[in-house]
Amino acid sequence: FNFIKKQIVLKIRGNVQGVFFRNSSRIKARELGLFGWVRNDMGGTVSILAEGEDTDLRSFIEWCKYGSSDASVEKVDVVWHEYTGEFDDFQIK
Repeated sequence: FNFIKKQIVLKIRGNVQGVFFRNSSRIKARELGLFGWVRNDMGGTVSILAEGEDTDLRSFIEWCKYGSSDASVEKVDVVWHEYTGEFDDFQIK
């Protein structure tokens, strides 16, 4: 079984700021063994850069479609990139 590491960049749209989405996503990412960061953007969106195993990233994307219990996610844009290995934790920026 081949474990393929990748990087994803997510843009999450909806009611995702001020509802513990960043902290919840950090907890979920760490549970899945992912590395990277999450931040609030201008305009009310949240951006996430995450690296890890392909299957764990796919699970994380599915989680992001619903997010924290108070969040209301309208859309998740996903861009796949090559794995860089530059992160050793998952942080809130």
